[in-house]
Amino acid sequence: MKNIALDNFVSVEDLTNEQVIDLIQNAEDFKVGKRNITLKKPVYASNLFFESSTRTHTSFEMAERKLGIQVISFDPEHSSINKGETLYDTLLTLEALGVNFCVVRHSQNEYYNSLINLKEDQHLHMPILNGGDGSGQHPSQCMLDLMTIYEEFGHFDNLKIAIVGDITSSRVARSNMQLLHQLGANIYFAGPDYWYDDKFEKYGKHCKIDEIIDQVDAVMLLRVQHERHDADQNESRFSALEYHEKYGLTNARYKQMQSDAIIMHPGPINRDVELSSNLVEASKSRFVQQMRNGVFMRMAMIEAVLRGNHLGGLE
Repeated sequence: MKNIALDNFVSVEDLTNEQVIDLIQNAEDFKVGKRNITLKKPVYASNLFFESSTRTHTSFEMAERKLGIQVISFDPEHSSINKGETLYDTLLTLEALGVNFCVVRHSQNEYYNSLINLKEDQHLHMPILNGGDGSGQHPSQCMLDLMTIYEEFGHFDNLKIAIVGDITSSRVARSNMQLLHQLGANIYFAGPDYWYDDKFEKYGKHCKIDEIIDQVDAVMLLRVQHERHDADQNESRFSALEYHEKYGLTNARYKQMQSDAIIMHPGPINRDVELSSNLVEASKSRFVQQMRNGVFMRMAMIEAVLRGNHLGGLE
């Protein structure tokens, strides 16, 4: 196992290629039970999710418990946030009460900047792991996706990866396009033109799904994020049946995929929209494997932050 030490884990933009591979290898070792960690003292974590989550929230808690960390519950709906308390003051309170690190998901892009780049009169020293910020970054989903790809192909260089769907709204797409491009993969973007931004051109090529479906090594499908679109846009631009036929992975497109190509999805899946229902657990699908890998990758991420903050590390 590699000894990676990080102060925080908030963005994939902070990672080198070597650190990515080291984290994947550490996660793989956790997956097969090769290593444990030693905590220098009892460690307490709290998971602050201000947006809905099943996989990420539960996966982080499972990772924390597997590492011997005690989890302090936090419910945003019944917290002092409702009385006007800032996120900074909430974390300051948790730190004062003995919480050692927090995982945070928030609707504000780059919420973490004000928490880790402190002013002179601020004294918060709690490390942060980003569980997703608005349409900005989703580092843990990105890392578990990369782990899944690496398990399949053993490398990233020149792999052809299609990212398909509601790209502008997706923090998963943003993190994956940045890190996969950095690692040498060839990225293709597909989906509705109005959910694509020209600023993504530095990472890959915009095309139609039918132009590339028979060439790519992996298809990353994205959920249509209606909660980030206004009501008029949802009503005027979206039809589940039409979306599926134009942009989704239908059974016909599945048959065109290469024999060793894989399907990926961060979840939750809207069945028969971005992906035909019968393909969710098809032989090429890695949806369940991604979720399983998420626990072990988040263990590796947490271990790196524990080491970086002198709270513990690998034996």
